[in-house]
Amino acid sequence: MDAGYLTMASQEFGIPLWLLMIILSWTLVWKLLAMWKSARKGSAIWFIALAVLNTVGILPILYIYVFSEMKFKKSQKRTSRKK
Repeated sequence: MDAGYLTMASQEFGIPLWLLMIILSWTLVWKLLAMWKSARKGSAIWFIALAVLNTVGILPILYIYVFSEMKFKKSQKRTSRKK
């Protein structure tokens, strides 16, 4: 990314450049962690949603700590084991 572009964006939004860099870093770290976790779990829908939506880290954090920990019931037949 070009430093001139970041400076222009910083001025356009009226925030200091250092704060913009922190926000971008925060977003990137959480997004990559959530995308990695969703890929490891085989959740293509979440992977795509995380890749497309930019929410300043909110959606990735929710995925990592809430949605990825949920256990979804699969229709499975239970087999009884006899000892």
